[in-house]
Amino acid sequence: MKPTLDQVRRAPKVLLHDHLDGGLRPQTIIDLSAEIGHALPAVGGDLTAKSLGTWFQEACDSGSLERYLETFDHTVAVMQTADAITRVARECVEDLAADGVVYAEVRYAPEQHVSEGLSLDEVVAAVQAGFDEGVAAAGGSIVVRQLLTAMRHQARSMEIAELAIAWRDRGVAGFDIAGAEAGYPPTRHLDAFEYLQRENAHFTIHAGEGFGLPSIWQAIQWCGADRLGHGVRIIDDVTVAADGSVELGLLAAYVRDKRIPLEMCPSSNLQTGAATSIGEHPIGLLKKLGFRVTVNTDNRLMSQTSMSNEMWQLVEAFGYELRDLQWFTINAMKSAFLPFDERLAIINDRIKPEYAAL
Repeated sequence: MKPTLDQVRRAPKVLLHDHLDGGLRPQTIIDLSAEIGHALPAVGGDLTAKSLGTWFQEACDSGSLERYLETFDHTVAVMQTADAITRVARECVEDLAADGVVYAEVRYAPEQHVSEGLSLDEVVAAVQAGFDEGVAAAGGSIVVRQLLTAMRHQARSMEIAELAIAWRDRGVAGFDIAGAEAGYPPTRHLDAFEYLQRENAHFTIHAGEGFGLPSIWQAIQWCGADRLGHGVRIIDDVTVAADGSVELGLLAAYVRDKRIPLEMCPSSNLQTGAATSIGEHPIGLLKKLGFRVTVNTDNRLMSQTSMSNEMWQLVEAFGYELRDLQWFTINAMKSAFLPFDERLAIINDRIKPEYAAL
């Protein structure tokens, strides 16, 4: 049976791909901008949380990943002090917990938050303080870890990788690279990935969103990614014949056979032009074919979305039942950068019982 929207909201959720600087509350941006004198975009009429939220969403509906990324100029600008970063991190956890998320890995680029004098260590500490406050406010109903991101067009990936290792027992679960894919292949940061592998560390790589199969191939075969951030363009290596039969190319077959998790973000993919509609999003076929698919938000502010909204859109588009949503959720928990026993405990103690109750 098709679940109700209320059931989807109550269902336990696992989130692997969410950007801290892409999930601010609009009112928080207004408050923090006023404190530092940062000019916000003209929204027409009075500036309110609602009008600013609408501006972010409309600015991201361009179909261009590069234009989409420009909106982060405003969110990053207000996250340059420890107090501001801690507030944003605390509110992030509060919002995720209120949406039924039981485990989340939230990523951000420390190098983007040092323009007012914070050190990289101070940035990570400020985020962790906010996460700790948020988890406490949620009564411990959610587990949250950091993913430290390096920008692929910069040259600080080794420094950020070392930072991730320094903090891995203090709240940091792994590493990532992000930013425009075209012209900035993941192999530019091969030294960082090789270092992480030597340190037995976990990392994901944004690949197969703004660029195609070569980006995915490099992320996996050259860099050794544990997961693919988005990975939606893997569909380019899947051929559907007129009779409905499906043939996987060598790369797609490898991704499926190796159970490499795909951190799919349906609403975001529509905005960046990686998909044309939820109903035509590759997630439907990839699920049928047995890929390790997970559902994520990417940037909750820019897409005006939540995990409940992402899952509800899939229910509406593909007729998914609760068992399908549980499948996505367990996929994500299996793929988390968390010790095996802790992953298993969340699956057995939270996800399965709460879905059974629904």
